[in-house]
Amino acid sequence: MVKINSFLFEVLKIAYFFVPAYFANMAPVLFSKINFLNYSVDCGMKLRGKRLFGANKTFRGFFFAIIMGIVVAGLQWLLNFSNLNLVNYGNFNFVLVGFLLGFGALFGDLIESFFKRQLNFKPGQSFIPFDQIDYTFGAFVLVSLFFKVSVLPFLVLLICVIPVHLLVNYIGFKLKLRKDML
Repeated sequence: MVKINSFLFEVLKIAYFFVPAYFANMAPVLFSKINFLNYSVDCGMKLRGKRLFGANKTFRGFFFAIIMGIVVAGLQWLLNFSNLNLVNYGNFNFVLVGFLLGFGALFGDLIESFFKRQLNFKPGQSFIPFDQIDYTFGAFVLVSLFFKVSVLPFLVLLICVIPVHLLVNYIGFKLKLRKDML
């Protein structure tokens, strides 16, 4: 029982650590009406006659995702829930943590968009379960270059992210922030 509780607590710590990535992933939708840096990341480039990432992947999205990641990591640093912290924010700059999680989340989404374009998915078309885990996986890969993140609890978190992401999308749809539920 102690090992299970310890393992679940490790999953909770990883989930808390990744909160900036979750907010960063929402940033492109939340700030989509702002006409700032509204240029596609792929600059219109194509591979095999198909856009690399599509018009919906913009520098604006990356900018606000990184800002959101840094702001949320800063809030975590200020709140200092030391029992939940995966890293000691006294030893690490929260700006670095927020940048890595924010950029990593959008980079993971960008990689998934590349595959969606090459597989003829329309922009915004659902690609379950990859739409739900791409940002978490991207943030994990980038942040694990700098911090020790246990793989097994992360994999459990990855599975848990899927229904939570679907619920957040549904709420966004009901609030008319999204065009579709998935």
